[in-house]
Amino acid sequence: MATITKEKAAELTAKFGANEKDTGNVRVQIAILTEKIKNLTEHIKTNKKDFHSLRGLSMMVAKRKNLLKYYGEKDIIAQRALIKELGLRG
Repeated sequence: MATITKEKAAELTAKFGANEKDTGNVRVQIAILTEKIKNLTEHIKTNKKDFHSLRGLSMMVAKRKNLLKYYGEKDIIAQRALIKELGLRG
């Protein structure tokens, strides 16, 4: 459901982090949350009455929103580049 493989998480960490062990970086956290949200969205489409997972999806979206807001306060140009790179907002 909302899980991603270790390989995918390592790939996202290497791509968006300073190094392959930089999992605490805001960019990495946003990228991993985005991947989880994509996976969970597919699950919700097939299981329309899974309200527990729907709540988890809502919480993940809210967490990503807060992380994006924080990242925008630190560096707005980098935030916009990350949003474009992840394909968020349309």
